[in-house]
Amino acid sequence: MISLFRRRHGLPFSTLHTPAGDVAATPPSPLDATAVLETLSLYANDWRRALEFFHWSASPDGANVPPTPATVARAVDVLGKHFEFPLATSLLVSHHDPGRADPSFLRPALRSLLNRLAAANLIDDAIRAFDSTAGSIGLRDEASFHALVDALCDHRRVDEAHHLCFGKDPPPFPPVTKTYNLLLRGWAKTRAWARLRQLWFDMDSRGVAKDLHSYSIYMDALAKSGKPWKAFKVFKEMKQKGMAIDVVAYNTAIHSVGLAQGVDFAIRLYRQMVDAGCKPNASTFNTIVKLLCKEGRFKEGYAFVQQMHKFGIEPNVLTYHCFFQYLSRPQEVLGLFEKMLERGCWPRMDTYVMLIKRFGRWGFLRPVFIVWKAMEEQGLSPDAFAYNSLIDALLQKGMVDLARKYDEEMLSKGLSPKPRKELGTKIPGAESDSDNALSGVL
Repeated sequence: MISLFRRRHGLPFSTLHTPAGDVAATPPSPLDATAVLETLSLYANDWRRALEFFHWSASPDGANVPPTPATVARAVDVLGKHFEFPLATSLLVSHHDPGRADPSFLRPALRSLLNRLAAANLIDDAIRAFDSTAGSIGLRDEASFHALVDALCDHRRVDEAHHLCFGKDPPPFPPVTKTYNLLLRGWAKTRAWARLRQLWFDMDSRGVAKDLHSYSIYMDALAKSGKPWKAFKVFKEMKQKGMAIDVVAYNTAIHSVGLAQGVDFAIRLYRQMVDAGCKPNASTFNTIVKLLCKEGRFKEGYAFVQQMHKFGIEPNVLTYHCFFQYLSRPQEVLGLFEKMLERGCWPRMDTYVMLIKRFGRWGFLRPVFIVWKAMEEQGLSPDAFAYNSLIDALLQKGMVDLARKYDEEMLSKGLSPKPRKELGTKIPGAESDSDNALSGVL
């Protein structure tokens, strides 16, 4: 697979500086929807460039790649991330085609808009978007209502979601099992265990059927609330009831028994799962690998990674995170990071932040810059967490001038509202506090 970094060298729209003579000599590489989606993700911290690229990719004079549900949703998500909600709504509505038989083309984009509004705590705007925007594109239905509830719960506005479903005013759609599952997950996310248990028993009193997803959420909540033995007890009850247990329920049970009784019991349950004919997924292996790494059993963790290949599963970013989180030797972490890149498993931004923080705490700057360079070569735009992790590492080594340079760069990109006090960085064109204080006197 050609790396996106290489493909971008040949694009007319590129952030990489190439000599003028080379542009005409290199024909543009063909773009597809996957490349458009990946490039939009790279521009996630620069909404103007992301929007410009999105329009260019869809125009006949540009790449002429028809927008897909995923690319429209990603563009809306990037705009929402930077609080450009009027632009995001306008972009969403502009892709509505009344002649299209299935309006669900825009459902992922609507979900992105609702999610970003909820993340910004604009609850009333999110509800209006469901009532108005979704209605104007023919998507004011139960699926969109659940997307709204899910967005509110995902961003810890569970009280508002609960009120929307069970308040004085009747909800747009009557609560069903999926509605309860979303609220259960929301209470679990906010660690409101009492509210979660109350809703769990309310399902019985109101005659709402519990499905496999309901039990999986409840088991996971019990494990996270410090009662993994109770979670495993619920799993046993599910088996006694003859429920068809899927890989998600098994994964939750494996995690629970691993916390309650240790990783060896988790491995035993994993083998029972395979014997029962339930095929494990990447999450199954990641759960066991993390438990092994947590106990310092790295060789066994690597052995389980080899087992992933036998099931046709490739290690993903989270697999590497298990090792990065617990390995204690910088050389070993850096070597594994290089292998990760060689095998084509592209790190995420949180991967880079984790590694920069770890190397910074250890006091090793060389690997910090190796990781930073790899991030730039991948084409990822650093976010505020990445910049601050790098600045912290530099300050720890007394490199104040270089730290200030990166702080200025972060400010110029609008990723930070104000400079860090310990660096004394000045915002270009801004007056000092003393100037402001004396402006009304002199």
